[in-house]
Amino acid sequence: MGVSHVTEAAEKTGAPPPLPHRITVVGAGVSGISLGRFAASRGVQTFVSDQKALREDQKNSLAEAGILWEEGHTPRALETDLLLLSSGISPQAPLVREARDRGIAIKGELSFLRPYLRGRLVGITGSNGKSTTVTLLGHMLQREGRAVAVAGNVGTPLGDVADRPYDIIVMELSSFQLHWSEGLPLECGAITNLDPDHIDWHGSYESYVADKMNIFRGLSPSGAIVAQSREWASLPEGERHRVLLLGEEGDPRASLVLSPRGAILRRGHGSTALFSREDLPLLGRHNEENAAMAMALAVLLGEDPEVLRPRMATYSPLPHRCAFVARWEGVTFVDDSKGTNVAASVTALRSLEGPKVVILGGRGKGESYDSLARAVKECARWALVMGEERPRLLEALRRGEVEGVKEVSGMEEAVQEAFSRALPGDTVLLSPACTSWDAYDNYGARGDHFVALVKKEMERRQKCGCEASPATDGSSRPGS
Repeated sequence: MGVSHVTEAAEKTGAPPPLPHRITVVGAGVSGISLGRFAASRGVQTFVSDQKALREDQKNSLAEAGILWEEGHTPRALETDLLLLSSGISPQAPLVREARDRGIAIKGELSFLRPYLRGRLVGITGSNGKSTTVTLLGHMLQREGRAVAVAGNVGTPLGDVADRPYDIIVMELSSFQLHWSEGLPLECGAITNLDPDHIDWHGSYESYVADKMNIFRGLSPSGAIVAQSREWASLPEGERHRVLLLGEEGDPRASLVLSPRGAILRRGHGSTALFSREDLPLLGRHNEENAAMAMALAVLLGEDPEVLRPRMATYSPLPHRCAFVARWEGVTFVDDSKGTNVAASVTALRSLEGPKVVILGGRGKGESYDSLARAVKECARWALVMGEERPRLLEALRRGEVEGVKEVSGMEEAVQEAFSRALPGDTVLLSPACTSWDAYDNYGARGDHFVALVKKEMERRQKCGCEASPATDGSSRPGS
């Protein structure tokens, strides 16, 4: 699409560009309603078009702003000067293709809101770990007298923070948002990791990575992006000089070094201790990487690690991301319902210590499960498989020669089987490697159900005085 001459001229003067008379927002999710309300608040004739039926709360929110809407795209959606796409709208969507054929202007969320984002901007993207890194950084940056927003694909939608006087805006940026981005004036940012995800949306892994790399567009000349050393080959050659690499001890390219003791930042001829492992209120090796990136970004913004460490210790981990649930007679239960792709679940399996009973399944994303099968074989004694994707998961586990596999009908049976098969010292890990949409509205509802069932079963066992040890009929051993 390219930036219009009007936009370029406006940016040179520092004034936001004039808005069109009519805007159609595509999508009535959180970001779409936020975009619609922002546009309407500036006097734009705003219309919202969603392919699905709207909930009552969505209708009420739009009605309060005086915005008309439709359920199911109709020709009315194209009676507009600008088609404004909320997060997740595909370039192959029929409405988008038709607008392009008609010559109607199309913009994504980031490009539309760019002139209205005030303050120092930090953008964080990646396949997994974005939300933890964003919220941890936002938590550490907050102090008396400073206005810090945590926004984007987590927390507050960007439309709600636009044109407000923030000191710093820390943004989670999805590959969907970045696909449409014409560039953001970031002071710094991070790419937490790169693994196949949303391939059905992007068309290929290469296209997915290319969209992620749009984070470099608009980066300030003195800005830096923190990225994994192992992702070096995926980074644009012309941008590598602006990358601060995270790696292990002994990695010659790493400036941000993670060791069993903690993390340090090397700059020039000196180094700065960022944190020790004891400082972290988070589970798993992957969260040590997230914390190292968050701390490094804070330092790039001029913060003192000595001041940041006590704030890090008061951070409350996000729900459903390797979150501790409970411990029952030596068995630890962990909710990683946000593990909606293979890479996330593999990371959880490998990052948490000790043997596992893992609960897998849901609706798939078209990924291969071969790497998941290898991780299950190495890290788990049992895999409990449920959901719409059951046949493909079971086939991959069989092909990977995983012995401890049990097919279950749903979360209730999965939790019952987990209690029966887990041994003291085990971790029961819900990390499905799939979306929740076959049985739940979202991953949060799935995780909440898991947590409720675990606590209910613990209460039942406490009341009945059930034996703490797993079943003794052999069912706690793989292959039974």
